Amino acid sequence: MSIELRNRALEYVNAFDGRTLGHFINGAAVEGEGDRFEVFEPATGEILGGACDATAKEVDAAVEAARSAFQRWAATPGTKRRKILHDIADLIEERADDIAAMECLDAGQAWRFMSKAALRGAENFRFFADQAPFASDGKSLPTQDHLNYTIRHPIGPVAVITPWNTPFMLSTWKIAPALASGCTVVHKPAEWSPFSARLLVEIAHEAGLPAGVLNTVNGLGESTGKRLTEHPDIKAIAFVGESKTGSAIMRQGSESLKRVHFELGGKNPVVVFEDADLDLALDAVIFMIYSLNGQRCTSSSRLLVQQSIHDDFVAELAKRVKILKVGDPFDPATEVGPLIHRRHFEKVASYMDVARRDGAIIAAGGAPHELGNGGYYFQPTLFTGARQSMRIAQEEIFGPVLTAYSFEDEADAIAQANDVKYGLAAYLWTADVGRALRVANAFEAGMVWVNSENVRHLATPFGGMKASGIGRDGGDWSFDFYMETKNVALAYGTHKIQRMGV
Repeated sequence: MSIELRNRALEYVNAFDGRTLGHFINGAAVEGEGDRFEVFEPATGEILGGACDATAKEVDAAVEAARSAFQRWAATPGTKRRKILHDIADLIEERADDIAAMECLDAGQAWRFMSKAALRGAENFRFFADQAPFASDGKSLPTQDHLNYTIRHPIGPVAVITPWNTPFMLSTWKIAPALASGCTVVHKPAEWSPFSARLLVEIAHEAGLPAGVLNTVNGLGESTGKRLTEHPDIKAIAFVGESKTGSAIMRQGSESLKRVHFELGGKNPVVVFEDADLDLALDAVIFMIYSLNGQRCTSSSRLLVQQSIHDDFVAELAKRVKILKVGDPFDPATEVGPLIHRRHFEKVASYMDVARRDGAIIAAGGAPHELGNGGYYFQPTLFTGARQSMRIAQEEIFGPVLTAYSFEDEADAIAQANDVKYGLAAYLWTADVGRALRVANAFEAGMVWVNSENVRHLATPFGGMKASGIGRDGGDWSFDFYMETKNVALAYGTHKIQRMGV
């Protein structure tokens, strides 16, 4: 089965001329005119194919297509938008295996997780499809002399820039609410894993999405991305990626006062108190850092364990980490696949020396995983004996690497958990309800899960504090970003207007 799935994904890539992606603009495939850059298969390190860096002319064409289609799409009744988005979801479900296989092939993600992520992409479209008929709804805010009511309008053409870790699912996460609101989109996927974005735009048009409503341009961040974020006809930028890149995008869009929504980096704590269900906590700790190859913005990459249970908990953790199955992403038994790219592999590997120099212990892993095929595999790694001041406890490594250390009491746990520049997510394990409430309120994080791993409910707000982002996704919060709110004040005729100049 794994060979068949990989071959199907390869067949899709090989169908492009020279295995090179161009763009998809105004409802049609466009061969790129810009410089070609290579895309590597993480599992082998070999060249998988390539894509063309969009030229200024091609970016202009994509934005113009979105601009020209905007008024028609914005005026499309919400019920019709709902129907089209549900049709997209239907096709995503029909092609879920192909989508998952592509994520395994060009992103190196394990099949056991990607088979579910493809279906989650369909769920994203269904959730926002059902909100589309009500996206413009506002509030009635009456006063004694006026009836105030609000209404929302789609903001216009928007840029969606998505990352390489789970590219298809995260693309649907951003694009579905934008389309449901009535916006048109120019999507730039990450250059390291661009192929599933092409699947998405093809599926969308097969489902009946009008030409120009969703356009996809490939390219590098410093060229295509910059052209897109600086473009005067793009009204908002939705970006998922590194905090440093988000800062650059904010500068690029500042001249035209673009609205921005950023989901950025994280160095998320998982805090385990002595009264927790330790078996469940251990399962969650392992899942939330080693699934998705550790390449996950919400991963709990810092483990804080209460001193009284620290040694026993970490010893059991090390045993489990050492037997995690690293292997071929297409193998259903694989738990940890390869890292995305040679450059990222070298970044993750560099932290092994950082940990040693700072005095931490490598209790598991700590080296490349040799499978004999040239892929970017790294052993699931556990650092122990760490301190909050160490770089491994402060910097986002974004790989299958967990840093563990202890805390004394509730106040110490809160202080250490908050002592980073990031504030995306936090996880808390305790049987004390009062403590759960106090600590959750004290965490400097946009999202807190108590006695749970990351279970996302689409109606809830998703986003971070501090260097982890700006704004919130999910439910009505997504429409607040993609739409402008207008207030209309209608007088009852009972208020007195001051007279001047009489």
